[in-house]
Amino acid sequence: MNARDFTTLYTEIYPDLYRFALYIVKHPQDAEDVVSEAVINAYRNFSKLRSEDSFKSWMFTIVRNQCMKKFRDSKPTEEIGEWMSSTEDDLAGRADVRQAMMQLSEEDRSIISMSVFGGYQSDEIGQMLEMKPATVRSRKNRAYAKLRDILKY
Repeated sequence: MNARDFTTLYTEIYPDLYRFALYIVKHPQDAEDVVSEAVINAYRNFSKLRSEDSFKSWMFTIVRNQCMKKFRDSKPTEEIGEWMSSTEDDLAGRADVRQAMMQLSEEDRSIISMSVFGGYQSDEIGQMLEMKPATVRSRKNRAYAKLRDILKY
């Protein structure tokens, strides 16, 4: 696999990676930074990837790790209002949904984001998060219920 392969694969999933990062780190600029850093790390290690079929899962794992690094490095005094600026028009960009997602735990946001934006099944999410698929399903169901309650759906 070469640089062209990497670019092709990355271009196909960038919007999903960005939305995933946005729901984890909550701020558009931070999400862009996280994805950019993840791409640099992934490109450096692209030769180690054994199969193109694993690329999407591999990238989501790298982005998630970068998000966790961002949380460890972030200042605890950042204002919530600062996190809420985005110009996306779709559901993923709606302020009420983003605000509701912020009320979930980081792990629940990861599960929902991997499911919605990454299209991953519970067993795949479980592998990435080192959880049993049944645990992922129950956490996802509870998180969706909490979102419905918050959003009054």
